[in-house]
Amino acid sequence: MPDYSKPYYPVFLDLTDRLAVIVGGGGVAERKITTLLEYGPRVRVIAPEVTPVVEGLAASGTIELERRGYVRGDLQGAFIVVCATSSEEVNRAVHAEAEERGSIVNVVDVPELCSFIVPSIVRRGTLSVAISTGGAAPTVAKRLRKHVQEHLGSEWETYVTLLGEVRVLVMERVPGGEADRKPIFEALADSDLLDRIRAGERPSAEDLFAEFAVKRA
Repeated sequence: MPDYSKPYYPVFLDLTDRLAVIVGGGGVAERKITTLLEYGPRVRVIAPEVTPVVEGLAASGTIELERRGYVRGDLQGAFIVVCATSSEEVNRAVHAEAEERGSIVNVVDVPELCSFIVPSIVRRGTLSVAISTGGAAPTVAKRLRKHVQEHLGSEWETYVTLLGEVRVLVMERVPGGEADRKPIFEALADSDLLDRIRAGERPSAEDLFAEFAVKRA
């Protein structure tokens, strides 16, 4: 029986140019592949049969596809592994090799064969909200995701992007250390900027730097 009381350490991974190996090519694997592609890894799929979408991604050169069953050694160099097959034998073999190689692995719907689980995610640009019940109640996680989606409009993407751009300017232009810069960041975060964006205002990072950094200098 899975241990649903086990705590998981929340973390955001940089997958850019890292190798992601997906074993399986059905509908579940397709969803995992398309989600992973949003985060910039090199994706290699190993499966004797794949969906038309996966076939199209391979034909376009977006992913690597090896049309065959999994064999030991396929996970060499993999940073992240996802196994989405109906074969318990394959699932366990993939998990065992991943563990030996130090790759993080998710065997879909088999928590005891996972070193990580995938949360429900809401994205607004660089803002990501991840929701997990530790595998105990996936339906609840999905409902919470829908709730968050309804309350995080598109203005949040503009808002967070602007905050990041202003942060770069502050780090470049305001001398001193964290103690000198923190009041600027706090004033900006405590301001009505989000409401202004909702109302249609589109200040630039330079405008905000002048408003919150220069005037407070």
